[in-house]
Amino acid sequence: MRTALAVCSKELRQIGRDRRTLLILLFVPAFFLLLYGYALNFDIRHIKLAVQDRDRSTLSRELVSSFVNSGYFDLVDYIDADAEISRLIDRSDVRAALTVPAGFERDIRSGRPVTVQVVIDGDNANTATTVMSYSRLLIAQYGSAVAVRFAPAPGPRSALSGVQGLPVPVIGVEPRIWYNPQLRSTLFLVPGLIAYISMITAVVSTALSVVREKERGTMEQVRMAPVNPVSYIVGKTLPYLAISFISALLIIVSAMVLFDLPMRGSWPLLFLAIGLFLVGAQAQGLLISTVAATQQVAFQIALLSSFLPTFILSGFIFPISSMPAIIQGITYIVPARYFLVALRAIVLKGAGVASFWEDMVALAVFATIALGLASLRLKREWS
Repeated sequence: MRTALAVCSKELRQIGRDRRTLLILLFVPAFFLLLYGYALNFDIRHIKLAVQDRDRSTLSRELVSSFVNSGYFDLVDYIDADAEISRLIDRSDVRAALTVPAGFERDIRSGRPVTVQVVIDGDNANTATTVMSYSRLLIAQYGSAVAVRFAPAPGPRSALSGVQGLPVPVIGVEPRIWYNPQLRSTLFLVPGLIAYISMITAVVSTALSVVREKERGTMEQVRMAPVNPVSYIVGKTLPYLAISFISALLIIVSAMVLFDLPMRGSWPLLFLAIGLFLVGAQAQGLLISTVAATQQVAFQIALLSSFLPTFILSGFIFPISSMPAIIQGITYIVPARYFLVALRAIVLKGAGVASFWEDMVALAVFATIALGLASLRLKREWS
């Protein structure tokens, strides 16, 4: 342990001399969070809407107002002819067009089924799906409100035909969404960004530290010193582990300030999850440094082994359950997969360790295996 602390002290002095790198490791991750946090957003707002109101009645104007006042749609134009819909959508002047049929208010007051049409630009399938969901929800809400307003009398048949041609049910559904009632995509994305940024910075910083010794020729001096591979790896890991830990906390605090990320769970449990995750990332970086001969190669391997798996295979953006079975099997070796489950459970749900202990064990196993492989590789190089 004394040897490891000596290596750690030497590495801290080296980091202190290279203050530019220290500032990069501490503050660039927070900058990335700021950049990606505002750039990545699944909430679609300001959808350009055209309206073809063939009824021009009070109720039809109320329906249009429900779209505009929702905050999702911006009314761009009123149109008369069907050809104008095609022209506006083809030129990308609007994303959706709402058509209210003639006799809209008359049919609603008389209890007859009414159907409105929403034409959506489908050149972007994800956006089109979201716009369609917004439209259905707004029309259903307006239909329920109108049904209650014009219901003839309370009784067994207290439902009026809705705007979509479906009767308003006697038994209603009142959904409750836990942990993210506004369905803000930020609360889904920011924990993933924390894992993504922490993984990259931890792996890259540690990978470059050992390779730098090789390029400068000081690795030969280290081999001649009375230092065994395990002590050397522990001493190399501790300084960057402390820096990465501080950086991860800065990211979390920045997310709380900038994006209203809640903290519903235990801080000690959060520190434990971050520590396990960072130890595994540091160990992965050390393993890369034993394979690479130059900093350029180490940087490329570190990015490929941390950037792509964390972004694609961790559940950060794409749900793992929707992936093919073979790809789902590969995700089990991605540490960010387990860290994301633990992080979201602690921060968003306030859950205890009993809810995600398997993921914590998986992080510990990954860190142990990566440290063991790095020690074996370094021992082979020294022998």
